[in-house]
Amino acid sequence: MSYEVVGLGNAIMDALVRIEDDTILGDLGLTRGQMHPVAHDRWLEIYEQVRGLGVEIHSGGSCANTISTLGLCGARVIYGGQVGADAFGTHYGRSLTESCGGHALHVHDELPTGKCLSLISVKDGERTMLTDLGAAIHLGKLGSLTAHIREARLFHTTGYKFLGGPVRETAFAALAEAEAAGAKVSFDVADPFVARTIRADVEWIIKDHADIAFLNREEAEIVTGKPVEEAIDELAGWTEIVVVKLGGQGSVVLHGGERYRVPVFPAVVKDTTGAGDTYAGGFLYGWLRGLGADKCGELGSRLAALTVGQVGAVVRDRSHIAEVKAIVGVA
Repeated sequence: MSYEVVGLGNAIMDALVRIEDDTILGDLGLTRGQMHPVAHDRWLEIYEQVRGLGVEIHSGGSCANTISTLGLCGARVIYGGQVGADAFGTHYGRSLTESCGGHALHVHDELPTGKCLSLISVKDGERTMLTDLGAAIHLGKLGSLTAHIREARLFHTTGYKFLGGPVRETAFAALAEAEAAGAKVSFDVADPFVARTIRADVEWIIKDHADIAFLNREEAEIVTGKPVEEAIDELAGWTEIVVVKLGGQGSVVLHGGERYRVPVFPAVVKDTTGAGDTYAGGFLYGWLRGLGADKCGELGSRLAALTVGQVGAVVRDRSHIAEVKAIVGVA
């Protein structure tokens, strides 16, 4: 089977816990709103302390969220990454199968599945996260993804894959395969930390390899070294399509010398997890179906509004997705 989109990402299981009171963050020694890298044992220790509050488990990681959104919209997609031979890894594969119809995951026999515990404030949706990357960053080969990339219309990945470790070389190999096959490349910077840590690499990937690039306000300012409006002007010349997400101010889509302002759509915020990933998934689905850049942005923004109105990074209710697609005018 050939796929429209192939994704390569860090396979991270999301464990989502809603907290009524921020006091628990202090008790656990956590800083509100920050991501805390931790080892496997520390992650499990805190997970056991909060799981009694109620936990939702979903497949996560920026790329997987985008690919799952594409699959739920109706695109033919497949996702590759690496999980551990554990219960989280099994759940991760099952979740991808539900949204995408299958997956191309590798399973590491010794390392645990990567995981992110998100403690979500009920009052404003702010996330405090603990992340153990586990097996995700030790993916040392593409395997079956090689053939899938060669047949795809689009290859999508994120900046996380280029931070270091064996997976960095695997990500560069995937870029080379996509370009050799004539597939378009979509790249989401995915995190200001990525932009700061490998700024030169991010600029190079967008300019020399990506056809579609996604950044948020802070990432745009970091990679260009300019305030956001000047950054947007500069990014317009970096590649074919650039999307800059501006949070509550909507987003800007740059394409063919045109600049499109896309608004945000109303939502009662419960959890901001994955809103940008969902936006990218909606945008790319519109692109696959031949929508104009402004309509691609609208589809992404409307789906992102659904995401923040729920707990969890991916909108899994296909009826809600169908309603949004109908509003935008895409099959």
